[in-house]
Amino acid sequence: MPPSSTVEVPLRASATAARPSESAAENNAPYTLPDLVCFAHLHWDFVWQRPQHLLSRFAQYGRVFYVEDAFCHNDNLVEPHVEIKLRDNGVKVVVVHLPARLREDEAAADQAQFEVLSHYFAEQSVTNYVFWYYTPMALGKSRQFTPKLTVYDCMDELAAFKFAPPELKKREQELFAKADLVFTGGHTLYEAKREQHPDAHPFPSSIDKAHFGQARGPMAEPADQAGIAHPRIGFFGVVDERLDIELLRELAQNHAEWQFVIIGPVVKIDPATLPRTPNVHYLGGKDYKELPAYLKGWDVATLLFADNESTKFISPTKTPEYLAAGNPVVSTPIRDVVRPYGDLKLVHIADNAADFGAAIAKALTQRTDADWRQRTDDYLATISWDQTWQQMVKLMQARLGAKKPDASTTMTGVPLMPTKVSEVTLPPIV
Repeated sequence: MPPSSTVEVPLRASATAARPSESAAENNAPYTLPDLVCFAHLHWDFVWQRPQHLLSRFAQYGRVFYVEDAFCHNDNLVEPHVEIKLRDNGVKVVVVHLPARLREDEAAADQAQFEVLSHYFAEQSVTNYVFWYYTPMALGKSRQFTPKLTVYDCMDELAAFKFAPPELKKREQELFAKADLVFTGGHTLYEAKREQHPDAHPFPSSIDKAHFGQARGPMAEPADQAGIAHPRIGFFGVVDERLDIELLRELAQNHAEWQFVIIGPVVKIDPATLPRTPNVHYLGGKDYKELPAYLKGWDVATLLFADNESTKFISPTKTPEYLAAGNPVVSTPIRDVVRPYGDLKLVHIADNAADFGAAIAKALTQRTDADWRQRTDDYLATISWDQTWQQMVKLMQARLGAKKPDASTTMTGVPLMPTKVSEVTLPPIV
């Protein structure tokens, strides 16, 4: 199969999720952004989170190409080619397929991806575009393109995560040098990155209130949760090195009268290390659209995060999602949860098993607290993914407007990139 070939894959039912609300159309300024090409380390269909919330909104107004990490086959029977997965929100998920011979040759793999993407973008007449990065590691396959604007949406401190590539920090410095704008996934992360870029802006995790607010109304109980007794203490999210396994173990052992419901895929850790007491129930990953029904059946929601390098800068999206569903919340002292949710007395904060258990006991009585519910709703009224997206668009449009026209990036009908990797010399990684 030649490098320029394209495989079109129809929408899968599992990829469905809530669409952006109509208020996304209420942006004050007309939408004038070019095509958006996103480079991400997260699979689009893995967990519906920040990238999906934002990019599905961009897709309501223009073309969005979501470039995932390459898929490397176990044999050499395939030639480099691109697979396109069409999603019902308008996003095109782009996956480059590579033969096994490129698995251990990063430079050759990057060059092959660059060539395949160049051909595909030329086929699609992508000549005026924004690059949006979630991972600096994507620079290897993308640094030779010529975007009109480069945005780094730094949602996590990836270098602190388990199995992070050793060269990630150097690549991030290169991306800071290329980026016109830097957005961060929380205030703590902003404080760490603002000294590295002159145009950085904090955009903490936000909320689709209408989606999670369904949990406050009538909903059918999911079959795999219906048989679990109350009180139910819940957590949803990726189960990885950020989860405080020992805290969960102690809580389950100390409170046999509570049932702990854990929803989410287990990755990067050995499932055998998870507590297996009879009152801990692992229900696996769920589609985004199913989450409100599970939340409705919980008595208290938790953020069971460990205190380690991987959690130092996180801003958990689930905090406002839990609250929008009407659930009392108990969290470990994650800085972006303490500020503002703990400071506003909207979420209980505890840093050890004894205090966490006591906080859960208090939270079990909180649903009848009218003052807490009103203060929670007043705060949630000030945030939304629509507002976050609109503020980002405004900054991007202003940055584009401030740039002087460049003949090399405004030629009508001429691709803004080489169409063959042989036409350029890739610079060494500094």
